[in-house]
This record gives sequence, structure tokens and C-alpha cells, in this order.
Amino acid sequence: MPDRTVELTGHIIDSGMMQRAFGVVMDMGGSFHVEQFDVGSQKDERSYCRMRVEAADEDRLRSILHELHQNGATVADPVDATVEHAPADQVVPSGFYSTTNHHTEVRYDGEWLPVAGTEMDCAVVVEPDAPGGPRASTEPLSGVEAGDLVVVGEAGVRVNPPERPRDADGPFGFMQGGVSSERPSESLVREIARAIVETDAADGTVLAVPGPAVIHAGGRAALAELVREGFVDAVSTGNGFAVHDIERDLYGTSLGMDVDTLDHPRKGHKHHIRAIGAVTRAGSVSEAVDEGLVESGVIYECVQNEVPWVLAGSIRDDGPLPDTITDTVAAQAA
Repeated sequence: MPDRTVELTGHIIDSGMMQRAFGVVMDMGGSFHVEQFDVGSQKDERSYCRMRVEAADEDRLRSILHELHQNGATVADPVDATVEHAPADQVVPSGFYSTTNHHTEVRYDGEWLPVAGTEMDCAVVVEPDAPGGPRASTEPLSGVEAGDLVVVGEAGVRVNPPERPRDADGPFGFMQGGVSSERPSESLVREIARAIVETDAADGTVLAVPGPAVIHAGGRAALAELVREGFVDAVSTGNGFAVHDIERDLYGTSLGMDVDTLDHPRKGHKHHIRAIGAVTRAGSVSEAVDEGLVESGVIYECVQNEVPWVLAGSIRDDGPLPDTITDTVAAQAA
């Protein structure tokens, strides 16, 4: 039977990575043999597992290796990544490697290159002659140009999922533990807040990607405060969120409903359209803020505190607002 040796390293026991890897192999009809297993005996020590994976045929083995790869396993004794030229603008080679949102490296000319601009569902483009040496970066399919060297397949690609420590501390601690009456609200919010503070302390970037439900559910003031106090570095959202946000400021409603009393004022269903009209007459959201028309909210705080913000359009939009980028490719690039 065809086989391949893979490696797992890190807190692979406590995080469940090793258990998931075993489950993937068995659930997909393969088998495995653990060749080496070193357990970290101290809290800060990493564990290591090397195992040989077998399957009935190459296609099944390839599928198993794909799932293991997505869970952080890497093929032992790696080879260089396969690269092929893009045949045309916005056209990627068949079988191109589609990125995850985890830190990724590709092996090129015997050297592991960190992939810059990690983002899901993109291609990886290698620039052999970049200043300072070979460089790898993510590129949305719309940004691929004819002749670009695009990584194909998963050989020579290494994915590093976020480290999940032994205890519940750290940025992903809130994802662990059982269900409690407190967890859906106070405890969860507390842990997310801790993750934001840790990211800020590490000079990271906090990007808020809120939807209209944030306004409708009463989270507007809290998110606006985070922007005002400097805990949010940028906001990327849609036309709908901004409309609800501004409607709340102008009329006290969100999609016609009073968020505080849950009442539906007479003609409240027209409030969001009126909000769009008011901003359009002002010329833009920024001008509406400058004129004093809009005096509170998330987007208001972005304008006042010079926090970058982008509004992307969709097929369902009313209006849209003058600031909304209706070209989705341009909105992604922004």
C-alpha cells in the first residue's frame, strides 16, 4: 500500500491535534503506525509525533494527507513546493494550493519562505528575483497575473495553526472548556477582550468585521468605544452595517426597531432609507459627520479618530451609501 510519513509538533496532546490526526486517518479509511512519540514533560515543552500513514491507493492517501495538512501535520523529509506559471491574468494553474488563514511557509530552492499576507482562499505566488531574495505571498485570484509562479499542490507547504497552550490562557483560551450559564456572555467577552489586549501589546492589528446584527443586538456602543479607545485598528464591513449604525444615531432604531424598547415606531421601516438619503445629500459619511448630522456610532468614531474603514457592497443593499464600494474586488483590495 502507498504510504507517507508525517510529523506533528507542539502541544499536540492538550490541543487535541494528535487525536484529530488519528481520527482523520481512520475515518478516511487509512491506517497509521507511530514511529516516534516524544512527550513534553513540562508545561512549556512541546511534544513530537512521527507516524507513517497508509491507504489503499494514491488518491485516498492524497485525500488523507490533505486533511492532515489542514490540521497542522507536515510531510517528513519535505521537497520543494511545485510552482507553475499562471497561464493568464486571473487564471491559476489546475490544482493550485488554496491558502488557509494560518501562518504558512513554502519550501523553495531548499529554503522555507514565510508566506506574507496570510489570508484564506488565495493562491501563493513566489517571486524568485525579489529584492533581498526569493519571496512568497498570498494573492487573491483576481490579482494573479499571467506568468506569476503559483504554488501547486501541498508538497513543500507547511501550515502552522495557532498554538493552543496546555491551560486556558492565551488568545484561544475562550474556545476551550465546557458550557456554563456565564460563558455565552461575561466569560466569553472577557476572554475576547484579553485576546484584543494581547494582540495590541504584541503590536498586532485588530480588524473588526462586524455585521448588522451587532447594531440590532445592542452592541453598537461597546464597539464604538473600542474604536474610540484605540483597541480597533481598522473596520471592514458592509453597507448594511453602516446604514444600521447611522439609522440608530438619527432615529434611535435599527431596521425600524427601537433597540432599547423593542418597539416598532410608526413608519420605522423607512428609517434606514431615510438615513441613506440624508448621508447622500451630505455627500459622504465623513461629510455627514463633519456637518454634525451623524453624532455617534462605530463609523462616526472611525471618522473622528482616523481609523481606516471600508464599506463593501452586496446584491441586497439598499442605497447604497456614497462611501460603499460596489465593486467587490476593489472592496477586497481596499
